[in-house]
Amino acid sequence: MSDRAALRLIGAVSLGVVALVGYLLLGHRPDAGLAPGVAALPLLNACLNATSAALLTAGFLLIRRKRVTAHRACMVTALAVSILFLVSYVTYHALAGSRPFGGQGWVRRVYFPLLVSHIVLAAVIVPLALTTAYRALSGNFARHVRIARWTLPLWLYVSVTGVLVYWMLYHL
Repeated sequence: MSDRAALRLIGAVSLGVVALVGYLLLGHRPDAGLAPGVAALPLLNACLNATSAALLTAGFLLIRRKRVTAHRACMVTALAVSILFLVSYVTYHALAGSRPFGGQGWVRRVYFPLLVSHIVLAAVIVPLALTTAYRALSGNFARHVRIARWTLPLWLYVSVTGVLVYWMLYHL
């Protein structure tokens, strides 16, 4: 596959993911009642986000130590865990909808900016992560490193804030 075709595919997949999640969050009204097990998905999603954050951090530390094979394993696993998160997240929102934030007072002034930054950067990270992985897997390491310098901190932010959003939404 040519570079141009791969980037077009990444763009199409990214647009499809963002459109699907946007529809589920803004336009979809799920059927009443939760299917068994659906209520456990937010906790699973937080665990997957935490796992992704840990793998991203480990992958960064490994590449700094020139342990390329271990770095690759961590980063490919982080991508796979993030894909599992996306499947679980879409499943939850398709079946259960969205949960309104119940916190009051100062915590609302923290929660909503955190949520907005998380959502915006989660949409941005889809094409960034896919492009970064594509460049590494295709052996274009110079371009991989250039984009990875942006992708890693943004992806890490999205993973960590995903856990924080879960905690604030379900435990405050």
